[in-house]
Amino acid sequence: MTNEQILNEIRETNLSYLMLAQNLIRTDREQALFRLGLSEEAADRLASLTPAQVLKIASGNTLVCRMRVDDDLVWNLLTNHGKGAANDAVSRLHASILMAGRHQEAA
Repeated sequence: MTNEQILNEIRETNLSYLMLAQNLIRTDREQALFRLGLSEEAADRLASLTPAQVLKIASGNTLVCRMRVDDDLVWNLLTNHGKGAANDAVSRLHASILMAGRHQEAA
């Protein structure tokens, strides 16, 4: 993958993320705050962006979203290494609970 292709992927991801975030915030603010890991202030800012501002932000070469899964425990629960399908739902639920707790700590 060339450098230009990577930059195009970043821009496309930024635009998709910003559009998704605005849509979620406008439809169900509480779910948006939880699912995207946003603060009230960030949600207010995102919701108020005009289409031109969204395009301008998205066209940058820096990714505007970030990875929220930042420890081995959550990664192991999400990837469910070597476990059967029966444990998959339980592992995902456990990971969601851990990430929800971290969202509350950040808020």
